[in-house]
Amino acid sequence: MTEQLNIHHDRTSHQFETVVDGHRAYLAYVDLGKQTLDIYRTFVPDALRGRGIAAVLAQHALAYAEREGYTVIPSCSYVEWYIERQGATDDHEQE
Repeated sequence: MTEQLNIHHDRTSHQFETVVDGHRAYLAYVDLGKQTLDIYRTFVPDALRGRGIAAVLAQHALAYAEREGYTVIPSCSYVEWYIERQGATDDHEQE
């Protein structure tokens, strides 16, 4: 993905979102209290798929969680896959 995305964190709606070419993509979470976030949905419209937008949304959400000291429950299958992939990349880099 070469384009720069403007990611907005809507704390009231518990979403990270971006608009690209008139289409809205978002990642939604629930603050469960006790410093725990449940990331339950990532949505990217068909017109935007394959451009790395979900990865950027996940990256922003996970960076926010880490910065604020939250534990993340990845109920969204994409975010679960993203975390596993990042962990595998981090492990590989340490070898």
